[in-house]
Amino acid sequence: MTENQIDRRRFLKGLGTLMALPALEGLSPLARAVNAPENPVRMAFMFVPNGIDMRNWTPAAAGDLQITPLLEPLRGLKDDFSILTGLAQNNANALGDGPGDHARSTAAWLTGVHPKKTAGSDIKLGISVDQVAAMEIGKKTRFSSLELGCERGGNAGDCDSGYSCAYSSNISWRSENTPVAKEVNPRLVFERLFGNGQKSEQDESVARRDLFNKSILDFVMEDAATLKGRLGKRDQMKMEEYFQAVREIEKRVVAFENTAKLEAAAGIGKPKGIPSDFGEHIRLMGDMMILAFQADLTRVATFMFANDGSNRSYAQIGVPEGHHDISHHGRLADKLEKKKRIDTYHVEQLAYILGRMKKIKEGDGSMLDNTLVVYGAGISDGDAHNHNNLPILLAGRGGGLKTGQHYQFANYTPMNNLFVTMLDRVGVRVEKLGDSTGKLQGLF
Repeated sequence: MTENQIDRRRFLKGLGTLMALPALEGLSPLARAVNAPENPVRMAFMFVPNGIDMRNWTPAAAGDLQITPLLEPLRGLKDDFSILTGLAQNNANALGDGPGDHARSTAAWLTGVHPKKTAGSDIKLGISVDQVAAMEIGKKTRFSSLELGCERGGNAGDCDSGYSCAYSSNISWRSENTPVAKEVNPRLVFERLFGNGQKSEQDESVARRDLFNKSILDFVMEDAATLKGRLGKRDQMKMEEYFQAVREIEKRVVAFENTAKLEAAAGIGKPKGIPSDFGEHIRLMGDMMILAFQADLTRVATFMFANDGSNRSYAQIGVPEGHHDISHHGRLADKLEKKKRIDTYHVEQLAYILGRMKKIKEGDGSMLDNTLVVYGAGISDGDAHNHNNLPILLAGRGGGLKTGQHYQFANYTPMNNLFVTMLDRVGVRVEKLGDSTGKLQGLF
């Protein structure tokens, strides 16, 4: 998450605080003056590990979208997304390098580049689509991009059959040697989004909030009151809704931290400030991504639900075994059923995030109408470790996307063709990215 030097007239200021505003009608002349379109198109890339149960994911036929068992949580959003089949990340295959499909699937997912097999510091991959976008449209926002996750990872050591942990822990790459590390702690994301960049002031702000049970909003109220006097009723309501969303997220962050402290005091765990409820962790990080979009803090985000190869337990949904172990199902009915439960759980969290985006009004539509969201995995069948016919969902209508469809492309069509097409729709012109061979036709 790299901070840019931009015009800060659209921010409320306070001790340790720099709070961006959502698009307001009363500020639209100012927005035009600082080259900020009222409804910019955003891009979000959301990654899930260990493949997906393709039997229950893939619609039976091309054309109008059919809701399959795994898509059931998204039924109410049927007209807001499409399923793409036939796409592949061919450079995630071994290509003579032997085992290591989980690391390769993560590394290649947004790059289309085959990673150099090394567990040392001499990592080599390629730039990812989000960072290509960030270099162009990221210049217009405070943060060029936002990298989020729910599972920590490292950039050193051997994580998968001789592949560096950098490959399996990151989907965002600024250059062939530089992964962009994700943040998994909600408190750190919150303070980064709403802090003024001055560490001493931010530390004092956090300390005062903790000591006096105050909100970060308390530090911008004077600035906000002055602004509200210049705004119409609709803008005031929109600003109040935004403040309520910020405060609700702040309360959730504090609640998780307090719970962690109590657990640590009781010898149950350590105070990490990370929700023990995995679904709530995903939703909280998703809500902060949405706030960043709403305030135009960034227009590019990546979100890893977990690292590929993750063996997280899903006991909360009746799957106490590790996810990676379950993904190697061997076609056993019991394991396939549990894999379906895990995948459904992930899609339920996606449905929450997309639903929240749809509720936020922007112009004559919603935030979701002005966003392109890619959701999927770098492996199809977790047992076979294949990287063709990947499970890919494309949501939102940003750039004029046609939704409510099942698009079938020829098997082994480079997934980077999708990325080149998406970049074109947000005004970023590239001739080639990774192994791309051209643009996908018929999506927009």
